[in-house]
Amino acid sequence: MAERRMFAKTIIDSDAFLDMPQSSQLLYFHLSMRADDEGFINNPKSIMRNVGSKDDDMKLLITKKFIIPFESGIVVIKHWKIHNYIAKDRFTPTKYQEERSRLELDENKSYTQCIQPVYELETQVRIGKDRIGKDSIEEDREEKENKETFVSLIDSYTTDPQLVSILKDYVEMRKKMKGFTTRALKLNLDKLTELAKDDDTKIAIVKESIANSWKSFYALKVQPKSKEIIPEWTKQEQETTKDEHLEELKRRYMLLKLSNNKTEMDKIKDLYFDLTLKDIETEI
Repeated sequence: MAERRMFAKTIIDSDAFLDMPQSSQLLYFHLSMRADDEGFINNPKSIMRNVGSKDDDMKLLITKKFIIPFESGIVVIKHWKIHNYIAKDRFTPTKYQEERSRLELDENKSYTQCIQPVYELETQVRIGKDRIGKDSIEEDREEKENKETFVSLIDSYTTDPQLVSILKDYVEMRKKMKGFTTRALKLNLDKLTELAKDDDTKIAIVKESIANSWKSFYALKVQPKSKEIIPEWTKQEQETTKDEHLEELKRRYMLLKLSNNKTEMDKIKDLYFDLTLKDIETEI
């Protein structure tokens, strides 16, 4: 495929071309530079993103008939044969023969469509009064949303059975209102994560939304008391401290008994009446 591209001044100096905004002109030049040897471009949207062009720039090029679009998303430069003549030994036919078969060259060597269907890019919504591509865009969005159900979103959000249950109750409440979709649930779950870190608080927030028939989640005015959880290492430390204390008590008690100090022995019994001293007596 040839690397160099040319532009005919009869096209780019025309009033129709120069009346367009610079952003549309820029897009035209970039599309032309990246077209194949017959003027076809298979990635117009990528080029638009790279050069910062808007959908309106492409719409204008199509409306002004500088670009011919196809339903496949491929576009062709209408005046390509006027701009460029490529020698046969350097010429590579386009890969897009189906689209090429729908075109013919007029007497000015401009592409024209054999049958003039109304084709537009997927990114376009309207040109004038005609709806373009909207139905296909909405179908794609609905298909994507249908793949994700309310239940699958909740199950992927949490494994806490109580939170799962209350979220399902919330979904049932929201379904009775108009406009509730899986996307809306996603946004609400993201907000719930921002409002609370622990499941107890999340459950309380969801319950409050259900009770008040709220569409979204809101922070609690009074935070619920979270369940006190004693780490396992703390329990072990408490057990060790208790055992050490009992050992020290045994030692002191045996010394007092050897010295026959009944007064101090009675004090120990009074102070630690909840401890069993039978083992101490047996050891002595």
